[in-house]
Amino acid sequence: MAQDQRTDFVTDADYFMAVAVLSAKRSHDPNTQVGACLVNQDNKIVGTGHNCMPNGCEGKLPWNRIEGDKLDKKHIYVCHAELNAIVNASANADVKGCTMYVTLFPCNECAKLIIQAGLKEVVYLCDKYHDTPETKASKKMLDMAMIPYRRFVHTMPQIAIDLPFIETPDENA
Repeated sequence: MAQDQRTDFVTDADYFMAVAVLSAKRSHDPNTQVGACLVNQDNKIVGTGHNCMPNGCEGKLPWNRIEGDKLDKKHIYVCHAELNAIVNASANADVKGCTMYVTLFPCNECAKLIIQAGLKEVVYLCDKYHDTPETKASKKMLDMAMIPYRRFVHTMPQIAIDLPFIETPDENA
């Protein structure tokens, strides 16, 4: 290695998961923010997504997860981060063979999308719902489809992003 080369650079895996974490910050969900980053075989990001309401419905549908009428809860309306990453990528790229970096282990519905889209791997940050039927079904389907999934292991505990203020000349002056 050349002496003048940096050693504190961000690895590909850390970068892709950081993009998923940053994407999650876009979610309006007050309880669970999920982000996803879709990466092709050339280590290029082809899509990102976060959990949100369908286009045109934000602010018009509930984010509740309380007991009661299903129509008053978020679960039947929300578009998951994995869905959005695949849909956002499909306009510009073939997602077959891509790796999904996601902040929360995919549910059974997202596992179906991952399988049908032909993704090759899932890298997840958190598996807090591992005991639910949805996650168990997800793992069962991913195993049957021979799509490996693994917990993300970071090499950097934190990636900080500073957004410096850059003065620009006043265009009206």
